[in-house]
Amino acid sequence: MREYTVPTLVDVPPSASCIDIVFQRAEQDPGAVALRRKAGDDWLAVTAGDFRDQVSGVAKGLIASGVEPGDRVALMSRTRYEWTVVDYAIWAAGGVSVPIYETSSAEQVRWILSDSGARAAVVELGSHEETLREVLAELPEVRDVWRIDGGAIDALTAKGAAVGDETLLERRASRGGADLATIIYTSGTTGRPKGCRLTHDNLLFTARNVAAGPLERLFQQRDRAALLFLPLAHSFARLIEVILIETGTVLGHTPNMKNVGPDLQSFRPSFLLGVPRVFEKVYNGAEQKATADGKGKIFHAAADTAIGWSRAESSGGAGLGLRLKHALFDRLVYVKLRAATGGRLTAAVSGGSALGDRLGHFFRGAGIEVFEGYGLSETSAPSSVNMPGANKIGTVGKPLPGVTLAIADDGEVLVKGRHVFDGYWNDEKATAEVIDADGWFHTGDVGELDADGYLRITGRKKEIIVTAGGKNVAPGPLEDRIRAHPLVSQAMVVGDDRPFIAALVTLDPEAVEQWKGANGRAGATLAELSTDPAILAEVQKAVDDANLSVSQAEAIKKFALLGTDITEESGHLTPTLKVKRDIVIRDFAKEIDGLYG
Repeated sequence: MREYTVPTLVDVPPSASCIDIVFQRAEQDPGAVALRRKAGDDWLAVTAGDFRDQVSGVAKGLIASGVEPGDRVALMSRTRYEWTVVDYAIWAAGGVSVPIYETSSAEQVRWILSDSGARAAVVELGSHEETLREVLAELPEVRDVWRIDGGAIDALTAKGAAVGDETLLERRASRGGADLATIIYTSGTTGRPKGCRLTHDNLLFTARNVAAGPLERLFQQRDRAALLFLPLAHSFARLIEVILIETGTVLGHTPNMKNVGPDLQSFRPSFLLGVPRVFEKVYNGAEQKATADGKGKIFHAAADTAIGWSRAESSGGAGLGLRLKHALFDRLVYVKLRAATGGRLTAAVSGGSALGDRLGHFFRGAGIEVFEGYGLSETSAPSSVNMPGANKIGTVGKPLPGVTLAIADDGEVLVKGRHVFDGYWNDEKATAEVIDADGWFHTGDVGELDADGYLRITGRKKEIIVTAGGKNVAPGPLEDRIRAHPLVSQAMVVGDDRPFIAALVTLDPEAVEQWKGANGRAGATLAELSTDPAILAEVQKAVDDANLSVSQAEAIKKFALLGTDITEESGHLTPTLKVKRDIVIRDFAKEIDGLYG
């Protein structure tokens, strides 16, 4: 079994908890800007002292409402400033936060609240409260519900006015590293979500070692600032929130994951995190705009130059001719791309699924280096990440400090470290299935470790497709290549127990609008375009490109272009834009059968 370990850089004392930094920073430098909150078109500064006072006020309100140490408090909201205030207030009161995706159905909300035994809930919008109240009669333990846009912050602060600072200090001091900080429910691409128990030590050990190790340079920049737009109910964004608060990086929030452009330009972050689909949309949007302006050839030449320059930098450096072309396109193209992100962005972290070599090289060549990482909710988000000065594009980096990675005999990625979760809430059987007697966490992902300790993910054990002929095929790499086409929204490879590999593909409604205008199909619907010969030819190009990466036996022989997109709203994607394979297979069974008819 191949192993690779990176030594711990920062030890975290057993007494430490996630809430400590809020009060320490406010005492050391109360006037320093800690966050910026959106107010209309403006970003208002929130100092360390202001943030401490708001967190304290809400925490006292929770205490006055009967929240005891260890009580679970649910938080259902989009990514916004108040999310972080409530999250840290729950910790200050000694509680355990239970995030819920704001898109969750009533049944999902009922399950999470019931399974976690939540004592209270904070929701954001009236629609969230309506969803919760549909099932509230079945949840006798939930005694309080507060709504953010209904004045929850002020109401809790007013209620807690009678609670003294000494009481709050006692609550804060009652929590240490071994205590439960949060229960994060997996997004559930298959089956019922399980609650991952993460302790204060899990989060702090990971955050402090990431900030002092692989990504240290990102958090030591002058005037550093980061804009969060991924759902904070997900472990990836949640861990980044903790890192930003720990390092004093100015934090901003926006719920506009699908249309984040305007907030990027006004907030002007120096650091960003996203999932691959976000970076795909940025690239495709830039390509479509250039094509619509009659500059498609220039953009494609610039893209090829950026990719070539980045590849050359990975293998000794670009030659003079390539450097000159790169400098020219930097003035003509890349500077506009950077301006669209606010003009200060030089680095980003991507996780959740594979970014793809071409996209990684393009962004680095354009002046925004994307560091791909890997992890799961069960590992407090990251287990490995690439780093400045040692970014091996196409891999998910080396283990974080204090982490050991191993590849089992069957190719499964195994993990050890203080970042590994405390087990599944109320599910000892499921915990025993993923943590073996030697303490290894079994990720379910298949991968490879190279001689330098860089991890490459090649598939997921449960998603490996086995054809009728016995060929094992990892769908992820094929799907990533197809999604790289600007007209494609989603792709899902099928073929379990079938004679060959096939795929379901959907069109990107935004990208298609520009295509329709340029091709005289202005009024066409997605359903009509799904049979259009020109569109089918474009998708075939994407499939052909994907097939270049695999053997003939693994290649996609046929595809079905669906007449509708699959989205989070349709129930086919998770909030982090992963395909729910079982739901897609169920809902499009007729289309799949047609591929083999």
